[in-house]
Amino acid sequence: MQLKHALAALACTLAASSPALAQSQGVGKDTLTIGTIQDLSGPLAGFGKQLRMGMQLRVDEINEQGGINGRKLVLKVEDSGYDPKRAVLAAQKLVNQDKIFAMVGHIGTAQNVATFPVLFDKNVINFYPVTAAREMYEPLHRLKFAFAATYYDQIRLGAPKLFKEKGAKKACAIYQDDEFGLEVLRGAETGLKTIGVELAEKTSFKRGATDFSSQVARMKAANCDFVVLGTVIRETIGTIGESRKTGFNPTFLGSSAAYTDLIHKLGGKAMDGLYAMMTVQNPYLDEASQPIRFWANKYKTKYNEDPAVFSVYGYGAIDAFIQVAQKAGANLSTDSFVKTMDSMTFPPDMFGSAEMTFSPTKRLGNNSSRMSQIQDGKWKVVSEYLK
Repeated sequence: MQLKHALAALACTLAASSPALAQSQGVGKDTLTIGTIQDLSGPLAGFGKQLRMGMQLRVDEINEQGGINGRKLVLKVEDSGYDPKRAVLAAQKLVNQDKIFAMVGHIGTAQNVATFPVLFDKNVINFYPVTAAREMYEPLHRLKFAFAATYYDQIRLGAPKLFKEKGAKKACAIYQDDEFGLEVLRGAETGLKTIGVELAEKTSFKRGATDFSSQVARMKAANCDFVVLGTVIRETIGTIGESRKTGFNPTFLGSSAAYTDLIHKLGGKAMDGLYAMMTVQNPYLDEASQPIRFWANKYKTKYNEDPAVFSVYGYGAIDAFIQVAQKAGANLSTDSFVKTMDSMTFPPDMFGSAEMTFSPTKRLGNNSSRMSQIQDGKWKVVSEYLK
């Protein structure tokens, strides 16, 4: 009898250790559950809504095609209101109650960082967070996978190129007084130094500021003809609008944080001429590229809203996840997903994203970006990828 019990126990042990039977949370017989945390009620709610809709569009597409290796993809969405404390609560619900396999496309730097302990303690992957911060892949962690070229690298590469192209004489920077703004500033200083240029004026503002008259006056007084913008939406529009009013018309260069259709929609004609670093392009309904035009109209039909670049970020994050999960095979686990990602190469997509490559020691898919300019109220790509 004892031998029978011992054999039964051994059989259970072997079954539990078999890779084919080892089960990661979120992987069901017929479903694969993932989660995302978006800002649906705070200062970036417009972006959060676009991300969610872009993600859901790709989820619906794959499910219409039969799912991932026979499993329907289920997307659970929580709202952080762009508050790190709420992001932690949202992550706890998604990880512990909804039992998600991976967190995909979570927006915000502080929000992502705050949730890492919750995710990693339960072996949950943080996949393609929507922030260009270095913390998304540094320090190295097996469960971190990032796609967004950093603000630092964007400006480090873009500023010297544009400064020389424009034959500019003096550079200035205006930046938000936080980690985001400082990353842009550091990128500008490092990049311009490679061509022997120092910033003639550096001026900052507090997050949430609405008046930029004193900062613009300082840059104008310094006779700057080239300005790097460590700004997001409202601050970009405010700085350029104030500059135009006072007859100050330098070349303006922003990061991907300023690359949104909201700049020209809200700022109007005054925004023409602005340059910004970017990767995937804004999907206009009348885009010259037929595949983008088709996709944009499909999105518009589904949601009765024009898509934007954040819609593409959401769609692309889910698409990349699908590619990896499919390649990992029917016996999907966290380990098999990570192992598959460790040798993944993603070719450029229809939106013009750069090729992405990953390895056990490389957790950022791509660190290069390209440049767009607002011409006649629309973003136009004006450079190849800078490396």
